[in-house]
Parts: sequence; C-alpha cells; structure tokens
Amino acid sequence: MIKVVIIGAGNVAKHLYQSFSAEKQIDVIQVYNRNADHLDFVKDPEKKASDLNNINKADLYIIAIKDEAVEEFAAKLNIDQGIVAHTSGSQPMEALSRFENFGVFYPLQTFSKSKPVNFKEIPICLEANSQENLDFLKEVASLVSDKNCEVNSEQRRALHVSAVFVNNFSNHLFTLADDYCRENDLPFEILRPLIKETVSKIETLDPFSAQTGPALRNDQKTISAHLELLDEDKKKIYTILTESIQKLHGKEL
Repeated sequence: MIKVVIIGAGNVAKHLYQSFSAEKQIDVIQVYNRNADHLDFVKDPEKKASDLNNINKADLYIIAIKDEAVEEFAAKLNIDQGIVAHTSGSQPMEALSRFENFGVFYPLQTFSKSKPVNFKEIPICLEANSQENLDFLKEVASLVSDKNCEVNSEQRRALHVSAVFVNNFSNHLFTLADDYCRENDLPFEILRPLIKETVSKIETLDPFSAQTGPALRNDQKTISAHLELLDEDKKKIYTILTESIQKLHGKEL
C-alpha cells in the first residue's frame, strides 16, 4: 500500500484525493490545508490536517497548491522521508530541491470542483531528481491514469503555455461569444454543436489543416462587416486573431 499525503484544498487537490481514494493500492492517509474549513471534500475527519507540525509520515507528499506558492510553502515543510512532488505546470522541479527526494506530478487537465473527470484519460507529466524516484512516480501515476509521460521542467513550461492557449484563451473566447449572443437575444446553446465539431475535427486533423473561416479565405467583405458590429475590445481581439491566422497561412489583410 502506497501512503500519500495531499497538500492543498483546491480543484487539483480535490480530484487527486478522489482518484487516489478510489485506488486500492493507494492510501490517502492525510490531506493538509491551512484552513480546515476548505477540506469538506475529505469525508474522514481523522485525515484532515491544518497544522504543518502534524503532517504524517508517508511515501509520497503531493503539493497541489497555487503555482507561485510552491517554493515558499516547501521551505516550511519538514519532511525527512518519502518523495515530495508538486503539481505545478509552471514551476521548475528545483523548487523542491531542499528535499532529498523530489519530483513533479503534473496532471495536464482543467479541473472544476463540481465537474467530475475520468482520471484514467488525463496525461500525467512526471519528473524526478533520480531514476529511482521517477520509477516510483510512474508506478503511482499508472495506478490512476493510462497516459503518463516523462517531461522535463522546460518542456512542462512549454506545455503549460500551450495549455493556456487551448484551454484558458479558448474558454475566454467562448465567454465573449456568450456575451455577444446575450447582447443580441440569442441563446449560446446554438453554438454548442459548432464547438463540439471544432474540437472533434482535431481528433483526425492537425489544427492547421482544420482551420476554416473568413480570415483563411481572405474574405475582406465579411471581415469588415464583422468588425462594424463589434465594440472596441472585441474588435481588437477579432483583428489580432484574423491577422494571426492570415500570417500563419501566408495571407495578408
């Protein structure tokens, strides 16, 4: 049985707790958060901890907190056994270098507390300060996911930037579209089949080949008509993306 302590109470920590708790070979012996009130997802009160001095001994300690807080928190954590790993996409593995055994356990997915996920389908990016520690992290990851890969800190940072483009930025565009639909008394639901098909296409086509639309066609009449309909903020975004598409595909405005 692999004993695990999870540190944090955010979306990643909650989903890790649920996934690990469902695996018979993993025993989540403790979940720590400075504010115990945020640990409502932990059903066993004996597994909740809010005092760093009372962290139990485990085989693996996973720090699942905000990226920018990882190194500062690690400086306060007194661990003399086991492997300490963080789940950050942007922080280097060396943020945990004060520990003898350390690494990265980065699940590449967007998490919301109220939205269940199938952890088996989530890629887990792994890195460690020794081959032995890497093998151990691979063993743990393989228990909860079918998609695990070794990724160094530089590659992980690149992945994190790419993830911002495909997830955070695209979701922001969905939000702008939702807002624009509301302004024009249209239900956003009309766009859902289009969104699904857009994502579905890149299962069989690379994104470059899947590109369509007035920017690709250099349809200046449609582009100009669209710009006349938009406020200044949306007009800037529309223009930047149109120019980017045309530059990438070798066309000019």
